[in-house]
Amino acid sequence: MNVVAALVAVIGMVILVWLGVGVLKLYTLFGVVVPYAAFLTFLIGLVYRMVNWAKSPVPFKITTTCGQQKSLPWIKHSRLESPANNFEVVLRMALEVLAFRSLFRNLRADLRGRKLYYGSSKWLWLGAILFHWSFFIILIRHFRLFSYPVPGFIKTLDAVDSFFHIGLPHLYMTDVAILAGLTFLLLRRLVDAKVNYISHASDYFPLFLIFGLVISGMLMRYFLRVDLVSVKELTMGLVTLHPKVPQGIGLIFFVHLFFISVLVAYFPFSKLVHMVGVFFSPTRNLPNDNRRVRHINPWWEGVPPKFLTYCEWQEKFKDKLEESGQPIDEDCYEKKS
Repeated sequence: MNVVAALVAVIGMVILVWLGVGVLKLYTLFGVVVPYAAFLTFLIGLVYRMVNWAKSPVPFKITTTCGQQKSLPWIKHSRLESPANNFEVVLRMALEVLAFRSLFRNLRADLRGRKLYYGSSKWLWLGAILFHWSFFIILIRHFRLFSYPVPGFIKTLDAVDSFFHIGLPHLYMTDVAILAGLTFLLLRRLVDAKVNYISHASDYFPLFLIFGLVISGMLMRYFLRVDLVSVKELTMGLVTLHPKVPQGIGLIFFVHLFFISVLVAYFPFSKLVHMVGVFFSPTRNLPNDNRRVRHINPWWEGVPPKFLTYCEWQEKFKDKLEESGQPIDEDCYEKKS
């Protein structure tokens, strides 16, 4: 049911664009208003999330470690598994963000009969790395639509991506890779009973949304050609705040643009925001130097902490303790008397 709801939502978007652009000719709404509204939503939502994360106090250092902490000089410590300073934190974070290091070492658990088996889970890592890196390269390639002249590194990236010269226009390797990655991630949720059990519509929706985004983009490039000059005129107008929707842009472009707008607006409020949230995770962005540096609870800065003794706490919740049948420490009252 969850997968059907997510798929219906994405199909509904296509129908909405068809009605809005194909039937009602609302070019300005779908070509200008919706993209600007999506970008503002993205900007405000992401700033709100980042400020909220940054303001959250970290009462304890809870660095995730699985290696020897730095201690005595003759004991070798693990720089990546238990970073002792900010430089080592950056190294570990870079490997995590760029190579999904923790996912690479992830294990899957299977129950066979009454025995629990652990095995490699490299396919998940491969699918994730294919999807994320392909998406990133495709995003960089699209900057040619928002810049004039087109920077040289984007032309180089474009040439490398279409290096094999398959078809005309040349097939991008990232187009194939992102489809392979997305297909794997979707099939994993559908086929694996354990993952399927914990999957919600919010897990399927971004997958179908990005599927729609990729497929509509590939349709534009390889099958349903659109007027690229008009497309660039529109995108440059959006960037320079002088939006104008030229005539003759195909419907498939507006479908593609609507998918992008929905994805951008949805990003700060979805699980996709983990891409930014990982940098604010105290389990990742703190060095494990608890034995050398005293960590001050930020809740205490400027405000003297208020402690409750056990007797004070018991008195505060005495009614609830008695109601739930919990024992009362009578010594607290004997001390008073």
